[in-house]
Amino acid sequence: MAQKLPQIGELHSLPEGSQTNALDLLFEPSPAIHSTLLPVIQNTKYSSYPELIDQCRTALFDLASKSTPANPNSTLLSVVGSHPRLGSKKVDSAQSAAEQANLQGQGEQLAELNREYEEKFPGLRFVVFVNGRGRPEIMNDMRVRIDRGDFDKEVDAALQAMCDIAKDRASKLLA
Repeated sequence: MAQKLPQIGELHSLPEGSQTNALDLLFEPSPAIHSTLLPVIQNTKYSSYPELIDQCRTALFDLASKSTPANPNSTLLSVVGSHPRLGSKKVDSAQSAAEQANLQGQGEQLAELNREYEEKFPGLRFVVFVNGRGRPEIMNDMRVRIDRGDFDKEVDAALQAMCDIAKDRASKLLA
């Protein structure tokens, strides 16, 4: 049975388990995401999921502001690391598996880019809003970001992608 999001007006008053399930559907299952974003859900009532996700974005970027390339925040690394590697054969969330369906094939090349990315940016995982784009375009984006070599911009790009993905998921889960 397909999972669905609760009504946004009720989300803040639901049991914590229901709130974490909503976060898992929007983002990825992750204790770091739960600890960072549950207060966003619990402390305010929202009129729409995009409004909630915008506030989650603010909380995530606030977490990033407490991190430096030399001393990255461990919770931030866990949040970003909650997303599966692109092209991974084992993807826990059904949403991520569906979103990455266009990326099948040429696994070795994508695996090599993932390895190179994670060596360049220790503790980070490449996160991008695939949005129907194919493997060549995504791999080109990865190459550009690796060559740019800017840790702070990578954190910003990953967090923005996570929120873009969450908005897309919300629109599909509410349809």
